[in-house]
Amino acid sequence: QVQLMESGGGLVQPGGSLSLSCVASGTIFRIIAMGWYRQAPGKERELVASINSGHATNYADSVKGRFTISRDNAMNLVHLQMNSLKPEDTAVYYCNTRAYSDFKSWGDYWGQGTQVTVSS
Repeated sequence: QVQLMESGGGLVQPGGSLSLSCVASGTIFRIIAMGWYRQAPGKERELVASINSGHATNYADSVKGRFTISRDNAMNLVHLQMNSLKPEDTAVYYCNTRAYSDFKSWGDYWGQGTQVTVSS
């Protein structure tokens, strides 16, 4: 089974920085893309950033210029560098991957979420 492990969440002051990491493991043939979603209190889950196998990235308008998604020379390891954090960034952040489990079958997988709280 595919497992996603998130780390790096926590409490940070407004204007501060935080880095999230996610590692995909288990029965994976090939990862198509990985990304980060978040769900704030009273709001729907939304895409924050994603990166595909061709290293193309996509960001929510609300985080452009502040957040950067990247990988450490492996598509199964993804990071989200968050700078200039705002209180409205407070949310549970979820790692997501779309991956082939074999040569022809793919699915979406989710981590358990990590809390990011931006507060003074």
